[in-house]
Parts: sequence; structure tokens; C-alpha cells
Amino acid sequence: MQRLTARLRRVDGERGATAVLFALLLVPVLGFTAVAVDIGALYAERARLQVGADAAAIAVAQDCSRGNCGDMQATAQALISANDSQGTAGAPVLSSDPLSVTVTGGTPMEHWFAPVLGIDSTRVSATATVGWGSPVRGTAVLPLTFSWCEFEEQTGGALPSGETVHTIYFAKTSQTTSCPGPSGNVVPGGFAYLDTDPGTCDTTTEMDGRWYSKTGNSVPSDCSTGDFSAWLDRTVLLPLFDDAGSTGNNAWYRVYGYAAFRLTGYHLGGQYSTSPKPCGGNDRCVAGYFTRFVELSDAWDYDPTAPELGSSVLRLIR
Repeated sequence: MQRLTARLRRVDGERGATAVLFALLLVPVLGFTAVAVDIGALYAERARLQVGADAAAIAVAQDCSRGNCGDMQATAQALISANDSQGTAGAPVLSSDPLSVTVTGGTPMEHWFAPVLGIDSTRVSATATVGWGSPVRGTAVLPLTFSWCEFEEQTGGALPSGETVHTIYFAKTSQTTSCPGPSGNVVPGGFAYLDTDPGTCDTTTEMDGRWYSKTGNSVPSDCSTGDFSAWLDRTVLLPLFDDAGSTGNNAWYRVYGYAAFRLTGYHLGGQYSTSPKPCGGNDRCVAGYFTRFVELSDAWDYDPTAPELGSSVLRLIR
């Protein structure tokens, strides 16, 4: 009996020690849980905020690049809220050198387990900066170039405004008061076409560079009717030239800058025509108007010092 009593006492003591040990280990166990769960939730929340901050910075930059920033705070908050209902946007910060806007979104994040460690909540934030400027190099989806004179004639030398459709002729004067048109024998044998990139209807150019003419009045062989019809009633970036030289296959155009052109029709011969045709007979022409436009793709690079012709390229810097 004495042996049994002693053994029971020893078991009770072990149970008490186990309870004490469990209580001591509970705090670090909860601490590890906080690390696994609460920190994971913080990363997820920050990811949502980052998406919101990116979208907000892009939206504000689009407005500013068009010449009117509007209510930047309201724009930023709308985009932050759309991605994180609890997020708040700080006041967007504009920079002029280089042109950019920075948006920061933040929200307090309450923890589930970290209060055991004395940490009730953590403020999560995310920042995005978007820069913009005029195109300086890139790949145009159509191998066309217009003279700077065409742009100046239609816009009065200012930024584009309005939607008055003009017809630009390739084979003769554009019937403007002082502009000879993209061809107009500026480049003998040239009809405003540029050499295409290998196997595509695209053409890659760079400001201040000389780019060779695709001679003849036929659409370049790498282009199909779909390449042109796909861009009907859409806006494309096209190079403007301010100088040209040589003849035949050696003829070149010097790129002055890039303008956005809304393509509303064309007559380029054969099946390359819209209905109604903007010109007839043996004439070759496109119809449309220069406009304001923001390019978001990676196909274009920008430089704030490039000529401002109404088109802008946006880039997420960070």
C-alpha cells in the first residue's frame, strides 16, 4: 500500500510538471503561429494594396499626361478602394524631373495571434510611381509615316483637339494650303511606307534616326488586309518625318517625333480599301485625325524631352 501511494504521488507530480511545461511552451507556440498566420496575412494585404497603388498611380498619370490631373486624391482613392476596401490613399506626389506621380496606399491590419506577443495591429503600406513622356522609339503597328507638315497643318502647330476627319494623300498633294503631303515627290518613288520589321507589318523606328522607304505605291508584302482592318476606328502611334533624302531603295525619312492618329478609312489599292473609300481612282490615301492618346504597352520608350505631339507613354517605375 505504501508503495502504491508513493507511485500515485509521483504520477501527480509529473502531471503538474507537464501542465507547467505546457503553459511555458504555449507562448512560443502561439508566437510561431503568429509568424505563420499573421505575417502571411500581412503579405496578402500588402499585395492587395500594391495592386491598388499601381492602378491608382497609372490612373493619375493618365490624367496628368493628357494635360489635366483633375482631382488626384479622389482618383487615387477610387482605385485603392477598388482593390482593397479598407485601404486609404495618401496625397499623390507629382515630380517634374522626371515627370512622374507617386501614390501610397495604407491600411491598419489587426492580428489574430500576435496580441499574445503584445502586437495588436500593424500598418501596411504600398507605394507605386509611374513616369510618362513623349514617345522616342518604338514599334508602330502600321508601316506608315506622315510629314510633320501634315500634323502642323491639321493642328495649327498646337496639340491635337477635335475630331475633324482629314484625308491624307500618298501619291500627290494632300490638298492642304501649304503641305506637300507624305509623298509629294519628297522621296521619289516613296508613298509613305517604311520598310517593315522581318516577317511582320510592324516597323520599329527611333527619333532623330533615318529610316528607309518601302518604294512603290503597293502595301508592303509582309502586310495583309487584316493588318489594316484590325486598326480601323482605332488609334495608332505613327512616326512623323521632318526631312527626307535620296531616291529609290536608298530613300530615307528622318523621324521627328511620334503622333497618335485615329484611322477612320483608307484606300491603298486592291483589297486594301474601306467603304466608302476616302479617295478614288489611282489615288492612295488614309483618312482620320490626330488625337491625344496614352500608350501603356512596352512596345514604346519615352523621353520627357521628346516633342510633345499629343501622345504619351506611361511606365511603372516602381
